[in-house]
Amino acid sequence: MTIALSILDLIACLFLIIVILFQSGKRSGLSGAIAGGADTFMTKSKAKTWDAKLAKMTKWVAIVFVLLTLALNFV
Repeated sequence: MTIALSILDLIACLFLIIVILFQSGKRSGLSGAIAGGADTFMTKSKAKTWDAKLAKMTKWVAIVFVLLTLALNFV
């Protein structure tokens, strides 16, 4: 039981890291100021949709990770 929870915890941890790394940064800096006019409405809406899905996925994966870690601690 402990080994199975440990493996699930490790998978959740790695998935959480990957989901966080796939999110785009909130600040674009100088490159965003220069290329900001080149973005069209469609690319902005796609990016926000993808970022919104990643943010929602981050919340759920983090909750699963915390619950698995607590369960592993109590077992």
